[in-house]
Amino acid sequence: MTRAERRFGIASTSEEVLAGIDLSGRVAVVTGAGGGIGLETARALASRGAHVVLALRDPAASAAACESVRKAGAGGAEAVALDLADLASVRRAAEQIAARHPALALLINNAGVMGCGFGLTRDGFEQHFGVNHLGHFVLTCRLVPALRRGAPARIVNLSSAGHRFSEIRFDDPNFARGDYEKFAAYGQSKTANVLFSVALDRRLRDSGVRAFSVHPGAIATRLGRHLVPEDMELMRARSPGGRIDFKTPSAGSATTCYAATAPELEARGGAYLEDCRIAPVADDPAAVTGVRSYAVDPAAAERLWALSEALVAERFPLA
Repeated sequence: MTRAERRFGIASTSEEVLAGIDLSGRVAVVTGAGGGIGLETARALASRGAHVVLALRDPAASAAACESVRKAGAGGAEAVALDLADLASVRRAAEQIAARHPALALLINNAGVMGCGFGLTRDGFEQHFGVNHLGHFVLTCRLVPALRRGAPARIVNLSSAGHRFSEIRFDDPNFARGDYEKFAAYGQSKTANVLFSVALDRRLRDSGVRAFSVHPGAIATRLGRHLVPEDMELMRARSPGGRIDFKTPSAGSATTCYAATAPELEARGGAYLEDCRIAPVADDPAAVTGVRSYAVDPAAAERLWALSEALVAERFPLA
């Protein structure tokens, strides 16, 4: 039985999973760190000595967020403007981060959107897929040299149990044909987060960089701001047992912090975690926990990588 199975679970907090971890002198990048579990994650990492780069879309939120993170620890904090719905902004942010910090220890791809009506990013992608996956795809791949210099390093992609809503629509990822269903769009993007982690880990593990995906749990944050009561009822109906159990922000950031730092995960890259442990593969619709097999399929991961490169018109030969 691992340390995680003995000590950590659904109610564990970021403070508990980071106890005894020293991140002094290490640099962490957290996207979507202006509030919610992104800010909670940034504060938790700072409390263990990390210098945290907050990559966030809203410049008005940056000063308050940085001050909150600085108060949590002595490592320091700074902000970088990042709009994941605009690849030009993503590329600028990656360039600025790499120029300021040639070596990175952690990249936490936390930002995202959920339950939006149909809309396109500035580059013409369906917004769930464009923001949740493609924006992070470009940011991450452009920061790989810095992560390799900072090795041992880790990348954590925030997925969701919502990945169960849809596989990747390889022939129509932007919903150009047929009816649009926002939870299918969200589910596709969350499946992409898992597959991206699988493909990343295969490419980077020999250089000391490991990648993970996590389901943080249900937390009442601005991520759900687009949801109406009917959406919540639909999500409950689709959830195991017909219920949604909400976590506190600290418990919601715990699995992210565990994936980012736990020594016992060093040889387990590419895994999908929930409740501070590696989740089993579970295709039974009645399963309460677990990851769908299509989300961890190496062949699908490589197919998504090729599709992503084609869509963003940029190749990343990282292997």
